Amino acid sequence: MIAPKEESQGLNKSEEQDQHEEHHDFITGEKFSCSQTEKSSSRKRAQKTGSGNYFTCQQCGQSFGQHGNLKVHMRIHTGENPFTCQQCNKSFNRKGNLNVHMKIHTRERRFTCQQCGISFTQERSLKVHMRRHTGEKHFICQECGKGFNRKVSLKVHMRIHTGEKPFTCPQCGKKFDQHGNLKVHMRIHTGEIPFTCQQCGKSFNRKGNLKVHMRIHTGEIPFTCQKCRTSFTQKGSLKIHMRIHTGEIPFTCQHCGKHFIRKGSLKRHMRMHTGEKPYTCPHCGRSFTLKSTLTSHVRIHTGEKPFHFLFVKYTFLFFLK
Repeated sequence: MIAPKEESQGLNKSEEQDQHEEHHDFITGEKFSCSQTEKSSSRKRAQKTGSGNYFTCQQCGQSFGQHGNLKVHMRIHTGENPFTCQQCNKSFNRKGNLNVHMKIHTRERRFTCQQCGISFTQERSLKVHMRRHTGEKHFICQECGKGFNRKVSLKVHMRIHTGEKPFTCPQCGKKFDQHGNLKVHMRIHTGEIPFTCQQCGKSFNRKGNLKVHMRIHTGEIPFTCQKCRTSFTQKGSLKIHMRIHTGEIPFTCQHCGKHFIRKGSLKRHMRMHTGEKPYTCPHCGRSFTLKSTLTSHVRIHTGEKPFHFLFVKYTFLFFLK
């Protein structure tokens, strides 16, 4: 019964996002860092327009009928989250979102899914959850036709097409299309690795990575190809595998026209054109385009010989014959 509880807690983030949708669809981010200068200048740039008594955000162009709504919206840009949970210190930009969050601590979940037993604090959240079972997808991307069961998911998806990356790391300036990705990225700077495997002690900076790792211990391989029955521990691996059957090669180099099945392969290939070498040896400072090349190089300094045992073993077997 522990797993459903964790899943229920995890879905409360979705509930909070649904709360955003219920009032204003434009609120898709949570807490992100901005400087004090940006905060004050953002407030100054929020002005009332001359037509139709609307208030328009001068940063993103979103308009509102009331100044109070614009004021709340500006917290996305300033990073202001004035409402803080006294139990876990999580902060929110709306009092209503804090009230919804508090139900996590009080365990007040009156709305239960009759199909899987997951409970929710809001009826609306249960309604959105039911779309997972029905397969219902109301929100369709006009660019690529992909469907979503939540409006906020479509909005985040649209950033793939627009290239919008509204969340910026205050330490290195790297931009992200989702606040969650920025939050995970920040752990590179802080060194935080909060998710630890209770069986082997290995730690991860993402909860999802720990979940996938646990399948090593449980032996679970939940994703199976319906064409050839090959199974995978990750849904993403199955998705990439399916391209073997469909012939899809979605990632194309804009410089030379070469195609790739994986986005990561295209990213590595692009370094040939850009000359980027992101992996640096901590011993001599030499840089490499591939992490695997750096790993092999570091062995020169450490003296490590990971394949020596195999070499000796097979040489011994050869002479036995």
